[in-house]
Amino acid sequence: MPTCRRKRVVLTQPSESLLRALKTNPDKDVFYLEKTGEIFETYEAYAARISFYHLKQFQCEVTGKSGLDYFQAIESERSEAQTLHSRFSEPLKPAILKAVQFQVIGRLDHLVEAVFERFKDRYFKGERVLVDLNGIKYYGRVHTVYPPKYSYDVAARDANKPDADNFDVGGDRAVDGEEPHQIYGDLKIPVKEINVRDDPYMYYYWVHLTELENNKGDKSKGAKSTEGMDMVGSLMEVQCGRMSRDRLSFSKSILRRFIRDCVDREAAVASPWTVKPAIAKKYGVISNMTEDIRKDVETIKKGEHDKRKKAWEDKEGPPNKKQKKMTAAQEERAMKRDRDAQQKLDQQRLAREEAEKIAAEKKKKKPLRYPTEDLDVRLTDKDLKGGMKLKRPVPTTHALPFNRHPGSFESFLMAWNFLVVYGQALHLSPFTLDEFEHAVKHSAEDLPCPLLAEVHSTLIYNLRTVPFARHSAVLSLLKRKEYLEAEGKEDEEYLGITTDQLSAAVSDIGNNWERVPLRHSEGREGWEEALVGCLKDHATRENFPRMREILTKLLFAPNPSDAPEQGESSPSNRIAILSFMVNLAISSKAIHVHMESCEEQLTAFRKEKIEVNRTKKQYLEEMNVLMSETKEEPPADEDILMQDAGDLSDAGSDASGKSKKGGSKSKDLRQKAQLQAHSKQREAARAKQASVKQALAEHRRLDEEVNKLERRLEAIEREFRKLLGGVRVKPMGKDRFYNRIWWFDGLGSGSLVASGGATQYGAGRIFIQGPSESDLDLMMRRVGDDVPLQTRRLEEEGEEGILGPGDWAVYSDMEELEEFLAWLNPKGQREIALKQALTRWWIHISAGVKRRLQDLNTHAKLPEARRSARTTKVGHDISRDPYMMWTNKRAVNAT
Repeated sequence: MPTCRRKRVVLTQPSESLLRALKTNPDKDVFYLEKTGEIFETYEAYAARISFYHLKQFQCEVTGKSGLDYFQAIESERSEAQTLHSRFSEPLKPAILKAVQFQVIGRLDHLVEAVFERFKDRYFKGERVLVDLNGIKYYGRVHTVYPPKYSYDVAARDANKPDADNFDVGGDRAVDGEEPHQIYGDLKIPVKEINVRDDPYMYYYWVHLTELENNKGDKSKGAKSTEGMDMVGSLMEVQCGRMSRDRLSFSKSILRRFIRDCVDREAAVASPWTVKPAIAKKYGVISNMTEDIRKDVETIKKGEHDKRKKAWEDKEGPPNKKQKKMTAAQEERAMKRDRDAQQKLDQQRLAREEAEKIAAEKKKKKPLRYPTEDLDVRLTDKDLKGGMKLKRPVPTTHALPFNRHPGSFESFLMAWNFLVVYGQALHLSPFTLDEFEHAVKHSAEDLPCPLLAEVHSTLIYNLRTVPFARHSAVLSLLKRKEYLEAEGKEDEEYLGITTDQLSAAVSDIGNNWERVPLRHSEGREGWEEALVGCLKDHATRENFPRMREILTKLLFAPNPSDAPEQGESSPSNRIAILSFMVNLAISSKAIHVHMESCEEQLTAFRKEKIEVNRTKKQYLEEMNVLMSETKEEPPADEDILMQDAGDLSDAGSDASGKSKKGGSKSKDLRQKAQLQAHSKQREAARAKQASVKQALAEHRRLDEEVNKLERRLEAIEREFRKLLGGVRVKPMGKDRFYNRIWWFDGLGSGSLVASGGATQYGAGRIFIQGPSESDLDLMMRRVGDDVPLQTRRLEEEGEEGILGPGDWAVYSDMEELEEFLAWLNPKGQREIALKQALTRWWIHISAGVKRRLQDLNTHAKLPEARRSARTTKVGHDISRDPYMMWTNKRAVNAT
């Protein structure tokens, strides 16, 4: 926006009378200034504005040129902005704008300096860069960005090496999907501190060398450039030390012009820099302050206002009027008054500092109430001496199947979990994760795998009920070809197969896939061709990015004549196909009906659980009453009663010696009365003993009933877990660093206990998934910690144990699991919940882990080098492997 006398020119808004006339008199004549879009009610106002715009006192805000009229300044800004944006690195724009948004930095020069220092050694996908190779500079374009966690993993970087012949650059994310260069936040933080958390020299880049740098000013470099021509068109893995940007696309001067063109700031003190709304929308920059950012900005504003207010109050300016000379007495009184005022201010300052010191000490000494935020809990020397572990046992990543390629294991795990959880709706018997792994790796052409046939067939049957478009894959391929032709580009080829060749081959296969009977009794014969037909009608380039690659391999590799019978050519392709089919099957009616059924059964089990607990409570109360009855005072001993009767008899004998006549009658009466009394006591004692015996018997009966109810509650919990897995699968919990802990056994159609009480398992392991990007961002935003987060993670997880978003690891044996359980600290909110969940299911977790290890030892195979894929050769017979012996007992037409 042009400026006039250092102030931006604001366009005139319609007056209130014009706005009212818009409703009451829409045909009213007005004066319209076409070049600015302003509307005036009178000619005088219109003419005055035109005259103002033609004054030679405007300045171009971008170039700084002055002495222009308004329209010349507008044209200068537009021209310079076009040149600027065409030169400035496009992939760098959103990153810089995100860093600048809502920053509170007073001067534009300081903002530019901070941005330049933070981004000068960092590069983004799609950037055009200069690469220095032994003194020869090449122009290149960044294809892939590897974060520091890949700095020591050469295999992972090589696995994602792009194809130089089919080079395509798009997006601005790293190889594993995460945002590269986690350097955003307050630009006042020193760049050294940012680089410690995210070292730019630990990043690796795959760069496509496009051309030699042409230095027209030095003719001697012509021969040298010719020598380097053999490197043009190749791919090179480099670090930032060999890379630079063209000064015409990135320098402090052009960066200053770019920021000044894209951001704005209010005139108030400590106002933040904000990206203009249209530009923010274009580059995906948040336009609304979050609550945390708003609080930070308000805090800075308040501090700046307080500082200026204090400076103004402390400032002693010269007197406005000439003061008269004071007498000695007046000077003494003035000095005394100043001393008293200064003394009072010093006392107030000391009292304030003392109060702040006391408050800080109280806050520091305030004990934590546990459980609290996990990252606030730190192990003390007492905890370590008590046996608590500082470092978490390192989970293994190499033991995960297909984990060499990013995302493959997660897709494989998702497909297996879906097939097991919804096995009842899919008419598919459960199978273990190990069996599924070996089935995906199955490569014996002359020995079909029944598990593969059943899994694909049941998904094909399910996808027949999902809406599809005929030949959607072929139409998608032809649409891509038309687009390339319109752009003047050549048709794409894969494995030497053109679009027309692939379209023709796909069109001839699987046209009747939705009606072909894939019978279980016939080994699901024809499922391979039906699979191609299913992909042909459901897949497009948008919903299945690897569609062309996989269809080409299915139909043309290794031998085009018999490719349909070959099935998927590799485990990676099989996983991609299963993942695609599973994602489509989720929307099918059968799955939705099953989920609704699970919800209904969950409601019924919740009610039953309430009734069982109520009955159990009632039984326990009755048992307490019976126990109190059995603890009452025991009855008198019969021997004592008989002894008392004997004493009375002896006393009667003594009396009869003294008085033979008068005493005989009274003696008989006393004896008779006493015998009657003792007889009643014995009857009462026997009745009491019978009552106690009956109470004990009733107590035993109720105890058995309580045990039955507890067993029923355990069964309800297992059924509840199975049904809940059919609705939503959730992790067991999170640890202190937000790693998610997963246990997949006992979900859906899987079971923890067989009908005979034997242990069953699905995965037989505990999996750990790295924190999500939002959780990681939440951890990185923590302030006030004594130890930086990265240092603490290295200390408590170990360098090899730190997992990023999308990373997975596993605990496979009991020793690791027990160490992990002991590592969890119950003083933290997340870890106490996680520990309680693991303890609750520990019997089944440990039983499944032990049973899996036992099965692996039982079916231990020969080394890979000695193994044979054919049963006719001497060696391992894969037909006896568990995955080959699996049968689908839930098949609809099973006999």
